[in-house]
Amino acid sequence: MAYKITDSCVACGTCIDQCPVGAISEGDIYKIDPNTCAGCGTCADACPTGAIVEE
Repeated sequence: MAYKITDSCVACGTCIDQCPVGAISEGDIYKIDPNTCAGCGTCADACPTGAIVEE
C-alpha cells in the first residue's frame, strides 16, 4: 500500500532522506509518487508532524 503526504506537511525534508526508492518530491508540500512508493512506511516513521499516512 502506498503512502501520501497530507496538508499537515511543513516541508521539513526529513522524509526525502529516508525514502529508499526516491518516491518523494519537493513542492509547497511534499508529494509521494504512488507508482514508485514501495509501501515500506519509513517516511511515515520519520515524519515529525505525522503528516504521512497510508493511502
